[in-house]
Amino acid sequence: MTHNSSGRRTAAGGVLGAATVATGLIAGVFYVFACAVMPAVARSDDSVYVDVVRDINDVIQNPVFLLSFLGALLLPAISAWQLRAARGLRGWIWAALAAYALAFLITVAVNIPLNNALADATDPATAREKFEDTWLTWNVVRAVLSTAALGCLTRGLMIYGRTTGPSRG
Repeated sequence: MTHNSSGRRTAAGGVLGAATVATGLIAGVFYVFACAVMPAVARSDDSVYVDVVRDINDVIQNPVFLLSFLGALLLPAISAWQLRAARGLRGWIWAALAAYALAFLITVAVNIPLNNALADATDPATAREKFEDTWLTWNVVRAVLSTAALGCLTRGLMIYGRTTGPSRG
């Protein structure tokens, strides 16, 4: 299944592990925004709220975040392809890919446009009113979906470890 002719594991386990880590990092980002960042910022007046959220949206656009954000989409897809013949495993990886793909789509279709509208807004009170509840709701959905993806990938890693056993070599 995932061994080469000498009996050694292939890179499939490494890709599955990296997919799990990337997805865990992103699930953690969405979770901490839902549980701490946005509730803390919500205590601010409208002007401070808009300024801080704009700053967060600006700072989060960096190569480290982008690597995890895209990695959580691409690595499970690569893993699904590599392990497509692994019957007890592939369903978990495909489920993870589907869950995170939905979270990714929500980010692109809802959260990023809201961030962009907030960046362009001139009246903090109106901007916050149009942004806050919708962004928070969809962030919670992203957190749930990415956490479900993490759970599926973790289960996949457990199955992978049982089916491949310790590497020989």
